[in-house]
This record gives sequence, C-alpha cells and structure tokens, in this order.
Amino acid sequence: MKPRGLASCSLEPGAAWRKKGWARITVRDIAAASGVSMAAIGYRFGSREALLTSALIEAIDEWGTRLGRTLSAYGSEGASAAEHYEALWAAVIGSFTEDRTLWLATLEALVQAEHSDDLRRYLATGQAQGRRGLAALLRGTSEDDIDDATARSPGSTQLALFTGLMTQWLTDPDQAPRAPKVVSGLRALTHLVRSEV
Repeated sequence: MKPRGLASCSLEPGAAWRKKGWARITVRDIAAASGVSMAAIGYRFGSREALLTSALIEAIDEWGTRLGRTLSAYGSEGASAAEHYEALWAAVIGSFTEDRTLWLATLEALVQAEHSDDLRRYLATGQAQGRRGLAALLRGTSEDDIDDATARSPGSTQLALFTGLMTQWLTDPDQAPRAPKVVSGLRALTHLVRSEV
C-alpha cells in the first residue's frame, strides 16, 4: 500500500523516531505515541517502513522549505555567486547539527533499505526529489523550473556532496569541513575537469 501524506492523519511518527531512532522504533511505539491502533497503522500505510519513510520524506521536504526561506532572507543582492553558494552550504552544514536526528534517521533508513525493496523504492523516490530540490536551491528557482537533465547532473552532484558532508558531520564534526573549506576544496578540484582549449 502506498503511503499517504501524514497531513491527512493524526499520526506523528517523526517525533518517535527522533527520540528512539529509525532502526529501533516499532509500530507499537508509533501507535502508543499517536493514540491509534496498530491495525489502523497497517491499514493506512501497509507497513512500518512505508509509514516511517513517508514521515522522513515529509520531514526532509519541510527542511528544504526552511532552508529556502533562510537563503531568501540572506538574499543575493550584492553577493557573488560564490558567496551565495557558500551561504547555501553554511545553512546546510548548520542543519547537520540542528537537525541531527533527522539525518541520522536518513542514514539508518538507507541501511535498512538493503533488506526491504519497498523501502528502497520509497527512498529512491525521495532521492529523486532531493536532486531536484538541491538543483532548485542552487539555481535559486522553483523545483518546477528544473528539467530532468539539470536534476540528474548538477542536482546529483550536489546530493553526492550533501551526503558526504552529512556523514562527516555526523561522525566527526571537529574535523568536518565548514562552508569556506567546501568552496575552496571545490575550487582546488576545478583544474581536473576544466576543458582544455
């Protein structure tokens, strides 16, 4: 059964997995936190993974909206493209600390997806949305304006950078690079891909 959006029901699994972690939370935990029966959860979502994945994708989508507002407040007037890009990564990196449980749940879900085809499909859909969303943030435009080629190339590259930074910040924040180092590191790599004249 395909999960519906959580806005249409009273379930709040996000709070439960933030407290207990993705891998350890049970349907019983979610039912107790939400005051609904386990049977109702099964009927509405089909599985624990479907419910949790729906909650995770919605939480990440809400995070993307907040990030977009933060960057809009920063503004681009008077800022170079490089400064705007650095501001983007400063905001993203800040969220690895502020929203730590969200990103830990993402990593836990990726590991669990090895054992669940349904979960893998749901996460693949979420990654496709993530590519498009990051490309839109990069371009300063709406996701509707991002074509498939842009989502697959710049969007996928940004998602790879995002995932790598996330794992570093979650495991060793003292050594993980901050936004200025990310930008300078990318500059140092540009000669490897620069077209020869």
